Amino acid sequence: MKYLIAVSLIWAFSFGLIKTRLAGVDPALVAWVRLVIPLPLFLPCFRPKGLPWRLMARLVLTGAVQYGLMYIAYLRAFRYLDAYQVALYTILTPIYVALIDDLLRRRFQRTDFWAAVLAVAGAAVITYRRPALGGIVTGFLLVQLSNLCFAAGQIDYRNLRPRFRSLKDREVYFLLFLGGAAAAAPAVTLAGSWGELSRLSLSQAGTLLYLGAVASGLGFLWWNQGAVLTSAGTLAVFNNLKIPLAVAVSLLVFGEAADPVRLILGGGIILAGLGLAGRGRGNKWFASAPD
Repeated sequence: MKYLIAVSLIWAFSFGLIKTRLAGVDPALVAWVRLVIPLPLFLPCFRPKGLPWRLMARLVLTGAVQYGLMYIAYLRAFRYLDAYQVALYTILTPIYVALIDDLLRRRFQRTDFWAAVLAVAGAAVITYRRPALGGIVTGFLLVQLSNLCFAAGQIDYRNLRPRFRSLKDREVYFLLFLGGAAAAAPAVTLAGSWGELSRLSLSQAGTLLYLGAVASGLGFLWWNQGAVLTSAGTLAVFNNLKIPLAVAVSLLVFGEAADPVRLILGGGIILAGLGLAGRGRGNKWFASAPD
């Protein structure tokens, strides 16, 4: 449980750090740096022996979707939303995990659909401001694209995991971060933002180092280790613990402003949707929700 507590706190501060310290830095560049920094951390652990090249290529592709495309969409959403809003909207990921699994298994769970509807309604209650509606909708959709990429990558990794039972997760994670960095690189090139690397302030460079090495690199590893050591119910709680923590940190530590009535009402509607999905699925779906 100590791993899950540590990672939940780490991720709770990440939203505010991105919004306050990295404002103005190209999101694609931030994504690429966050995914390149873990590579030297996981390279010594990499064990390619016995892994078919097709499986390694699949892991790289999974990383490209789950980390690369996810981070590009997620980080760009900060241009349209406050940090607490981005954090709150990531709560939909477990529902997407269930919906994607339904699609692959060619079945339909009505509870998942209505849970998603409730979550969208709750998000609308929190953020509806007519003058800025266009930007809010764009930010919300970017977070949902990020959630979908994370959910799809997670399901694919879960399906691939039995094919390398003799290895530990950290022994193949280099491939996932490699795929993520490779996916983010073309976006940086298209944005023409490689030159921003030389213009980063000391504070921005330090923030990126922390986010890449700790929040992205060690965070994902520690989370997987904690997941193995806890029950499904405990893991379910911790999967969503970062949401209220991140909202609280963004409001209290980073000084963001929010309408408390809307926040409580909308957050309650979103939690109702999450509870509906959990009732239809059981804890196992929420126990495996990515962060």
